[in-house]
Amino acid sequence: MMVFSGGTVVTMDPAIGDLVRGDVLVREDRIVAVGPDLRSHPEAAGATMIDTTGRIVSPGFVDTHRHAWQAQMRRSIPDVTDLGAYVMSTLAGIAPAYTPHDMYVGTRLAALTALDAGITTMLDFSHNSRTAAHSDAAIQALVDTGIRGVHASMGPHFGEWDRQWPGDLARLCGAYQGANGGLVTLRLAALATDEIAGPALAYGPELAAVARDLDLGVSVDAVFGVPSSAAILRWAADGLLGPDLTLIHATGLTVQAWQAMGDAGVTVSLAPTSEAQIGLETAVPAIDEALAVGIRPGLSIDVEVALASDMFTQMRTLHAIQRMRAVNAAYGGDTAPDRITTRDVLDFATTQGARTNGLGDVTGSLTPGKQADLLVVAADDINTMPLNDAVGTLVLGADPRNIETVVVAGQVRKRNGQLVGVDLDELRQQVTRSRDTIRKSVANA
Repeated sequence: MMVFSGGTVVTMDPAIGDLVRGDVLVREDRIVAVGPDLRSHPEAAGATMIDTTGRIVSPGFVDTHRHAWQAQMRRSIPDVTDLGAYVMSTLAGIAPAYTPHDMYVGTRLAALTALDAGITTMLDFSHNSRTAAHSDAAIQALVDTGIRGVHASMGPHFGEWDRQWPGDLARLCGAYQGANGGLVTLRLAALATDEIAGPALAYGPELAAVARDLDLGVSVDAVFGVPSSAAILRWAADGLLGPDLTLIHATGLTVQAWQAMGDAGVTVSLAPTSEAQIGLETAVPAIDEALAVGIRPGLSIDVEVALASDMFTQMRTLHAIQRMRAVNAAYGGDTAPDRITTRDVLDFATTQGARTNGLGDVTGSLTPGKQADLLVVAADDINTMPLNDAVGTLVLGADPRNIETVVVAGQVRKRNGQLVGVDLDELRQQVTRSRDTIRKSVANA
């Protein structure tokens, strides 16, 4: 048992609220209680007391969409011009060179980086499953890091592969659903349309039936513009929209498509830096469109080959862009949306992210009964002192260097600012060898 005592507690649970000075009691993998002083709580006897004075205790962040296998190629195309350039350089050029070992190395690096930056849950949209061994390696990396990992499996866009997907999903579910003490869960991953990689990877009745038979949620990537809008209306007509479906990006969609999404209660994953920096359809994160139909989205990292790896960047980018649009609308005569707040953005990065990943009853807030996924963030560092507003500090002031402690299901994964049980020199060598091998293979192809 542990008691995180004396810090400012941001629960993201509206029934509990924030505590200027409070305690969080954890027993095994669960949050038992949150309150102003739990040292005398009946279940605190014998607990390890962790002094969090001068710190913020908050839920862990939740990443709703990251292509984790690419991590050893991170920032290899930092100035990529558009989606097509990314697709051809990474999915067509580099992805076919990956071995199962490379899948393991990239996914492990992404998961450890996530943990270091306070992301306790990561959905790995693993769209390079060339063989069953590739999928096994990606999932094993999630297990070995101890992150709460959602493996969303999809076949690759280009190159040779075994065509074992989606048939192999039944084996994966039997072997890995609920693995590592329940930390690993599975979803089906797909694309919105057949424009990029053909009909086999496009969501529709066939893939929906696979997901339904295996009781899997579905995450759909590349949801852009008029073609995706038409697909969404077809899915609505076929009864394929619902809360177990996550649509990723959702830029440039029609009003009719958004209304169908809102009516069906689908979830949405925004990737604020991806939309803006790579320029996906309108290049504007669809936050106002989502909120207008009652959808509170989750946030995601997307592709580290061109983008930042942490949730702080996503929160700040979305916060700035939405408020810029809201203010600017008045100058153009448009109806100005309400400005989102820092609490809205933190909600997207925690509670809504968990709901988007199908884990809303498991994580996303410091609620008694939920899993103990939490952060301890220094509020007296040079860039965070003095603490005046805890939510504002988390969203606008802090960064990964301020995260002292990361706990996943009651297990400490980062302590005193360092990842637990990770040999960084060995990791560095493994990652570099994998990158160099991939580059050599691509050059010789």
